Amino acid sequence: MNENHNASTTSQGGWRVWFRAESVLLLLLVLEIGVFSKTGTNFWTRENFFEVLRLSVEMGLLAVAMTPVILTGGIDLSVGSLLGLCAICFGKLWRDAGLSPFAAAFATIGLGLMAGALNGALVTRLRLPPLIVTLGSFSLFRGFAEAITKGVDNFTNFPPSFLFLGQGYIFGVIPAQLPCFVAVAVSFWVLVHRTVIGRELRVLGTSPEGAVYAGLPASSRIQLVYVLSGGVAALSALVYVAHLGQAKADAGTGYELLAITAVVLGGTSICGGKGSVHGTLLGLAVLAVMKNGLTLSDLPGELGGILTGVLLLTVLSGELFMRFLSRRIRLRNRARLA
Repeated sequence: MNENHNASTTSQGGWRVWFRAESVLLLLLVLEIGVFSKTGTNFWTRENFFEVLRLSVEMGLLAVAMTPVILTGGIDLSVGSLLGLCAICFGKLWRDAGLSPFAAAFATIGLGLMAGALNGALVTRLRLPPLIVTLGSFSLFRGFAEAITKGVDNFTNFPPSFLFLGQGYIFGVIPAQLPCFVAVAVSFWVLVHRTVIGRELRVLGTSPEGAVYAGLPASSRIQLVYVLSGGVAALSALVYVAHLGQAKADAGTGYELLAITAVVLGGTSICGGKGSVHGTLLGLAVLAVMKNGLTLSDLPGELGGILTGVLLLTVLSGELFMRFLSRRIRLRNRARLA
């Protein structure tokens, strides 16, 4: 009987590996690369590889920072609007307040942290649902950005030293913003997967009431993830401005949905408690390669939305099938033991 139980457990573990979101995404990524290598002009080149990475940084930063937020069972719909507000404030501080790009960038990061702290305080102190809180700040931050610029004022002519962050290449090959993204991604991976805080975030997402009864600092942990989300949104705004060479009120429009898509596509449960930073990175890679491949293959951009929906349904179906299979195996093992 023990041998049968061990065999069933091994079989269950094998199915879990093949049907987990990361495995499905890896197979999809390989499939995408294979298809677009045949159909896309200059797709399979070193230059295009780094171009995909360069164009993924702004959204990637938001997605990585969104992962611990969703792990707690929360959501942050305001990151795209905050990106736009921070971009405008950076331009305002540099052009009108006369600050250096470094000082303006430092102040902009501080603004992002305070905006994240506002979201976290409303969620933890007033016990308001994160969806409602960040939906409100979504409108608030975008409204402030449009009010500052009156909907028409853009900030341009930034110094070359700042534009290098978004347009330059290290050693003539590596996009200048890539080391920044790698540093943030590694930091969040360590936070989520190698610290006590990361384990606490999963417990909060799985059982918020149980976490409180267990004595976990629930409020401070939730506050932390929203503050980090706001700070990274501000950093993403700086990369965005350096990349495009201008700051405008509509910067980051729709980015929050793309970031959430990458996180959920990467296997993070929208209900919280389960997920990984590397899964988010895989989800980001699948979306970025798909967008780039469609462009180089001269296919309509609208196809990207359709394929993204199909990918989400595929990954979610794999997760549901894995849960169904696991439940069947557990029931069978119980019946054998009985």
